[in-house]
Amino acid sequence: MLDHLLSAITALAANKIRSFLTTLGVVIGVLAVTLLVSIGDGTRAYLDDTLTSIGTNLLTVQPGRRETRGGFGPPAGNAQKPLTMDDVAALERQGTLLRGVTGTISGAGAVRYAGRERNTLVFGVGPAFPDLRNMHVGVGSFIREEDVTSRRRVVVLGRTVVRELFGDENPLGKPIRIADGRFRVVGVMEAHGSSFGFDMDDLVFIPVSSATDLFGQENIAQIITAARNKEDVAKATAEIEEILSRRRHGDVDFTVQSQDDLMSAFSTLTTGMTWALLAIASISLVVGGIGIMNIMLVSVRERTREIGLRRAIGATRSDILWQFLIEAVVLAALGGLLGLGLGYGIIEIVHRTAPAVPLRFSAWIAMVAFGASFAVGVASGVVPARRAALLDPVDALRYE
Repeated sequence: MLDHLLSAITALAANKIRSFLTTLGVVIGVLAVTLLVSIGDGTRAYLDDTLTSIGTNLLTVQPGRRETRGGFGPPAGNAQKPLTMDDVAALERQGTLLRGVTGTISGAGAVRYAGRERNTLVFGVGPAFPDLRNMHVGVGSFIREEDVTSRRRVVVLGRTVVRELFGDENPLGKPIRIADGRFRVVGVMEAHGSSFGFDMDDLVFIPVSSATDLFGQENIAQIITAARNKEDVAKATAEIEEILSRRRHGDVDFTVQSQDDLMSAFSTLTTGMTWALLAIASISLVVGGIGIMNIMLVSVRERTREIGLRRAIGATRSDILWQFLIEAVVLAALGGLLGLGLGYGIIEIVHRTAPAVPLRFSAWIAMVAFGASFAVGVASGVVPARRAALLDPVDALRYE
């Protein structure tokens, strides 16, 4: 086998330009596979990291019943009985597997201070929100339980809001207006950057009870809680359903959605996208394989007398078959290595110049790309190699 490999390399080296041009199709195909699959894999990793960064073992209760799990939540409009702060209190009292509970409500509002104004999202939350959502206060304090029970007009600002309204001025203790309400700043959140393209610092937080007054609503939009441990997510979900359905006399008119449901939905989406991109990129590999087959068929015709001579001095059909098959595989493998090298280099350049682009090069991508190029070499070399092996030695020697 080593002799066949050396013979194949020698034959390819004798026609360097043609060999390079033949492998170019495979280079482009493997490069396309590497980059497109890296985009799909990087997107999946980005979504997993982002969902994990917003908290762990999260459980969200939303009004309205949905029969199937997964997805992005049910429409709230079909709820017969909305969620209330009494539901939050019941989960806090009776939940044994839950780590913190908070009701939430949100809406857009104009935030004003000293003649400056910024339109942003206003979130009504409870004191458990920072630990649940992994968003903590950098300066001052967050909303306390007494703020919620007393419906106090206090507010915690995101960094972007502070920069736009206060500049270098210390915002703590300052009065601001949110819509038509007057609030006092008690804290500033840590910087969190962007998540899913949304500025997580362009937010303000007020007590959920004050938010219901501000927005003119009696009920809350959803309840956020978390299981104490990863292993308790399913049991915690069942516990929430039991507590809330008991309050509704057996009517399960709500949906409990776990963080795993959301991650599973995203994973299904990104996996499908990755396979779709792989299928598209594989078209380039097929084209490259056709190019190798064509060149190998030409090579068989050009070397017909050589094949006849080798057969005359003792080479078997198997020797001829392996010689041409290995040449095709070597061409494809070289193209695969070049394509992988180019793909890895481009990904590294993108990481250094645009780190936000979700590209990820991993070992399985390299294995898939190189394995595909090897398979292309075998598939494209079978027909030419078989044709060469079946040539009659006498006719081959007479070939002009």
